[in-house]
Amino acid sequence: MALLQIAEPGQAAAPHQHKLAAGIDLGTTNSLVATVRSAQAETLPDEQGRHLLPSVVHYFADGVDVGYTAREQATRDPLNTIASAKRLIGRAVSDIKSLGKGLPYEFVKTDSRVPRIHTMAGDVSPIEVSAEILKVLARRAEDTLGGELSGVVITVPAYFDDAQRQATKDAARLAGLHVFRLLNEPTAAAVAYGLDRGADGIHAIFDLGGGTFDISILRLNKGVFEVLSTGGDSALGGDDFDQVVAEWIMEQAGIADDADHKVLRQLMLDARKAKEALSDAKSVDLDIAVPGSGRWQGQLNREIFNTLVDPLIRNTISACRRALRDAGVDVEEVQDVVMVGGSTRMPRLREKVGEFFRQPPLVDIDPDRVVALGAAIQADVLAGNKPDNEILLLDVTPLSLGLETMGGLVEKVIPRNTTIPVARAQEFTTFKDGQTAMVVHVVQGEREMAEHCRSLARFELRGIPPMVAGAARIRVTFAVDADGLLDVEAEELSQGVKASVTVKPSYGLSDEEITNMLRASFEHAEEDLEERRLAEARVEGMRVVEALQAALASDGEKLLNPQERRQIETALQELTEAIATSDVDAIDAQAKHVEQVCEFYVERRMNSGIQQAMAGHNINEFE
Repeated sequence: MALLQIAEPGQAAAPHQHKLAAGIDLGTTNSLVATVRSAQAETLPDEQGRHLLPSVVHYFADGVDVGYTAREQATRDPLNTIASAKRLIGRAVSDIKSLGKGLPYEFVKTDSRVPRIHTMAGDVSPIEVSAEILKVLARRAEDTLGGELSGVVITVPAYFDDAQRQATKDAARLAGLHVFRLLNEPTAAAVAYGLDRGADGIHAIFDLGGGTFDISILRLNKGVFEVLSTGGDSALGGDDFDQVVAEWIMEQAGIADDADHKVLRQLMLDARKAKEALSDAKSVDLDIAVPGSGRWQGQLNREIFNTLVDPLIRNTISACRRALRDAGVDVEEVQDVVMVGGSTRMPRLREKVGEFFRQPPLVDIDPDRVVALGAAIQADVLAGNKPDNEILLLDVTPLSLGLETMGGLVEKVIPRNTTIPVARAQEFTTFKDGQTAMVVHVVQGEREMAEHCRSLARFELRGIPPMVAGAARIRVTFAVDADGLLDVEAEELSQGVKASVTVKPSYGLSDEEITNMLRASFEHAEEDLEERRLAEARVEGMRVVEALQAALASDGEKLLNPQERRQIETALQELTEAIATSDVDAIDAQAKHVEQVCEFYVERRMNSGIQQAMAGHNINEFE
């Protein structure tokens, strides 16, 4: 028999024992690890004193390199050097094509939806690449702290979907790490920022990293961080700014689009250096190697750079506008705008963000480190080192979760922007007499019809006792944990039979799908409402038809004369024909007409049932 370990909630069994924990910012371009020592959060450097670890893995015949040495191989051995794996994690092979150029890898053709990249060391997935980065960061933390980590908090973009979050947890498991929880990057920044400044009110966290963009609107009140809304683009970041500069250089230098991998990788490096130089200088000189024709020399100034990147910046501003609308907040209510991520160092971006929010953004916190610091603070709390800490983090679901009901309708169980963790249940019933099984179809999205939403999972609940339609009670429970992962359970309440599914898809929503889902829910709101009304009318009409047909088959010959039966069957046929149309009013009218025509028949059936029940009994027995 197992013994219970008695301790205060949140505390270790030995209160004096300080558990080792770390926060990890697993970034697209760079990653960091941080911890809390002497009540102070700090990022941990490597042996050379460097805090950033380039998120690059180089595979060779008998091993791997991670970080700076791997990044040096990017132009020399591009096919075996994997960078920006975060942009690929949790995505299907087909989604990767939408990420543009700058991915000079050799993707393996496979039946799996999970992409695999061919390297000298074998075929690897983005999950395995991310695991190599996490191993190095974990080793750095354990070497610095002198012991094994009890657990970590890993940050992810707020707009990562279930597949991308699950893939991140899988990478941590491969690296041998225990994950306390996944934490949205903007929320991690808010933890670090809020503790430093103690500023209650509404804040915007603008997080533009190497490969992802998040905007979160948060309310901070007495230690409670509540995420009012999230938005962004899980495939927009510094890499894309590098890409537009690289394409401009290629056009100026006359370099063909189909240049080899080494040339393209070198161009991306040159473009990134030019972009970073323009954060301080007004112009930068370029000296670019051109295959087959020597070198091209030119100059890129801020004016041209701003023209190149403005469309991408407009995309981030559009996401900010949507996030404010979703939060029900006016721009004047935002007290501060916190800039997070190395890409926020661009002067043009800061200028445009300041114009939109009508105030200078806060840039005095190191944008590269703030996410890791917030994650470390949260890891310290979850390890039980600060049981009296009053920090409470309330993240939200980015899209609604629900299930398909009769007629293809969507019943939303957990609406978008619901605070997580959360568990909600709704009761459903059967549609047909004697129904003993039910298919539960879990969907994600904002539209009214299941065909317009994303299918997450299907499972069957069997063993429902055969009853008349509408008598069974099936409770379906949706539970979203702190990491944003979904469990769905269906239970028939009279017999207790259960079925469940954990939604762990092997690929995720593309940024375009997320944006389109939200946009479509607004653009098609009126159309969806009409479509839902029609579906509901048809379902109700079919319920009447099936119930009446079953009744006629049971006792129609006994209770009706031929003329009465013809009258009912005529009304039934007219209702069936109306259901086949798209006229909601006609379906409703015919359903009411059937009910009126059948009033006498319903009364006879009731009287017949009472007579059968009383047969052989004295009336006094029923008193």
